Amino acid sequence: MKKTSVIFADRHPALVESIRDLLETFFDTVVMVSNEESLIGTLDRFTPDLVVVDLAMSVTRAQNVADLLNRYDPELKFIVLSTFEGREVMENCKSSGASGYILKRSSAGNLIKAVEAVQNGGTFFSADSDITECVNADSGYEDNNGFGQD
Repeated sequence: MKKTSVIFADRHPALVESIRDLLETFFDTVVMVSNEESLIGTLDRFTPDLVVVDLAMSVTRAQNVADLLNRYDPELKFIVLSTFEGREVMENCKSSGASGYILKRSSAGNLIKAVEAVQNGGTFFSADSDITECVNADSGYEDNNGFGQD
């Protein structure tokens, strides 16, 4: 059986522990990093199945961490955690190659849904309680709550 791995990149200690505990239920290996240098250094050593990253992480090699990850490896699967609500920031991350986007203040359930969707080849984007897009690649199921509606 293939071992699964995730890199979790965030600089907020209180949040890190709870999310790490949750990620450990899905992955054999959870690697924690807190800055751009350690993120890139870890990616240079191995390719994880997923990266979960704080959009507010300071980076020098790109406009934001989503752009950095896309430039590093366009095939890399990553979920962005953010404090920024609204469609515009979420869409920017999506166009930068993110497989998911969720708000830090959202429930652990959204992170679980995002991880499951991405692990199954899909995507999960939720910028607030009214805007959610989940595409499950295996079943073709698509839930576009709030998308394409006026």
